Amino acid sequence: MAAPPLACTVRGCGLGLESRGRAWACPRGHSYDVARSGYVNLLQPQDRKARAPGDKPAAVAARSSLLAAGVGRALIDDVVRRVRTLGLPDEAVVVDLGSGSGDALGAVAAAHPIVGVGIDLSAAAAEHAARRFPLLTWVVANADRRLPLVDGSVDLVLSLHARRNPAECARVLSPSGLLIVAVPAADDLIELRTIVLGGGAEHDRVPSLVSEHAPFFELRDRSTVRERQRLDRPALLALLGATYRGARTSAARRVEALTVLDVTVAADVCVFGPGVDGDRPSEKAVP
Repeated sequence: MAAPPLACTVRGCGLGLESRGRAWACPRGHSYDVARSGYVNLLQPQDRKARAPGDKPAAVAARSSLLAAGVGRALIDDVVRRVRTLGLPDEAVVVDLGSGSGDALGAVAAAHPIVGVGIDLSAAAAEHAARRFPLLTWVVANADRRLPLVDGSVDLVLSLHARRNPAECARVLSPSGLLIVAVPAADDLIELRTIVLGGGAEHDRVPSLVSEHAPFFELRDRSTVRERQRLDRPALLALLGATYRGARTSAARRVEALTVLDVTVAADVCVFGPGVDGDRPSEKAVP
């Protein structure tokens, strides 16, 4: 299998990394050890805002348990279906930004032979994913900054309810590469939001998403993936833990009263391709 196109994250370097057993190293000698569970931490001190940034183990476990129960599975199934229709070559490089529990990238890898790279700010998420999907590459890095990937080396980037960095995605994608972004649809968790937050405002996020990507990409396709789930109290609490919606003190009484609820889980899925003018950020243009 081809090596993932990881790049050194030391400021001013950016050279490709080579796997050397239990470490990754660049030609300048910068080296990154592979954790016992299998992930590699490329996060630099200046790229972290907390001692243990990103999702905590409880949030990662909550998302994983929900997916195991089928909640949110429709989105992953839709992404897998799309990948099957893209005509990607074998060992295409597929990168998942904000890869979380690893289920999405793991499902894509099960459906098509890829070189998969999952990037997440949370070491807990990377460890969880690496233990479940050891044949893929799991990286701790800050996707809001420079992506730890070589220029033009990626065939497909996924961002599923996760971090977005259009300029960096344009830099690392090949000229024919695609970007699939999923954001919560207007009615996502509408029933749960109404009860717990006291209201369920519906907001279409796609127009601002398209505007955000317009300097580098054009929208190729938009669709909505929707499922209805009857959830018991443990599942509702896991859903709140995964989305942080139950964390407000003002919501405590409403959360306590939750028993069984029919919940809509919905996502708007947008496929972006290179912009018509072909503009792509240069190596020097991206900080």
